[in-house]
Amino acid sequence: MTIDTRPAGRTAARLTTLGLGTATLGGNVRPPISNADAAAIVDRAYERGIRFFDTAPYYGYGRSERLVGDTLRGRSGWVLSTKAGRLLRPRTTPQDAGDQWIDPLPFEHVYDYSYDGVMRSFEDSLQRLGLDHIDLLLLHDIGSDTHGTEKNAELFPVAMQGGYKALDALRASGAVKAIGIGVNEWQVLVEAMKHGDWDAFLLAGRYTLLEQEPLTTLLPLCERAGTSIIVGGPFNSGILAGRDTWNYSRAPQPIIDRVRRIAAVCDAHGVALPAAALAFPLGHPSVASVIPGPRSAAEVDQIVDWFEAEIPASLWSDLKTEGLIDPAAPVPA
Repeated sequence: MTIDTRPAGRTAARLTTLGLGTATLGGNVRPPISNADAAAIVDRAYERGIRFFDTAPYYGYGRSERLVGDTLRGRSGWVLSTKAGRLLRPRTTPQDAGDQWIDPLPFEHVYDYSYDGVMRSFEDSLQRLGLDHIDLLLLHDIGSDTHGTEKNAELFPVAMQGGYKALDALRASGAVKAIGIGVNEWQVLVEAMKHGDWDAFLLAGRYTLLEQEPLTTLLPLCERAGTSIIVGGPFNSGILAGRDTWNYSRAPQPIIDRVRRIAAVCDAHGVALPAAALAFPLGHPSVASVIPGPRSAAEVDQIVDWFEAEIPASLWSDLKTEGLIDPAAPVPA
């Protein structure tokens, strides 16, 4: 299968419209994914035509990067994004009981959005990946959702000055093709657009079949600037793919009720809900790719099958008529 590609902003980097998110490879699911199963996930994605892979130092404290690099090494045609903003150091304290990563590598992270911190993170990622290049480098988790309002007020200027300067230098030198930010909150991206020339934003869970708030806020700015959106979490943490989680925790009843209404419309058209969830964001001209995070090679196959599904235009019009997606949302042709 050949998957269409779209550019990352105005750069030469082209992303398959279906990519692979690899936070699950870091160990944030139960049971945790073994190294062999992680390699099988990346292998199967590559075999099915996926060529865009996203990882981060934070995922399993280096584990995801190592597994992705080990599996892609020696292959061609892939495009890789990773992130900066956290540095890893040998663990000196016991892992917190509430830590989301199961059986991570023996490191802990420290936030560092400075010029030197981003440059060091880039070099460290190349070493962990064991690859000769990184295509997209994204500042990771800058924003009040991660840091709290007060702490973010300290860190955001550092990221927009020193961190952005480092990213821009790497882009200018050709060390990376594209730069951007990877977050779960669209508001920080609106603010960031005042501080730099960004190629792509990875926005998780905020422009989906379930949520379209950025449609009238962030996305018009991206269209004018030529900045692409990579949609992480197109299943909204699982609620759009048959699980009961939304925003990384159990979904509240109003979300469950809304998803049931969306699913009922999909059923009436003979379309699987997850297929519609993968297709919907790509209707917007600023969206370059959707990157779900499968837990097994079998889930990769299921996701690609959903992605290939034929979806009638009447599904989108009925969802709009029912008030279940924004009436102004562009939909897939």
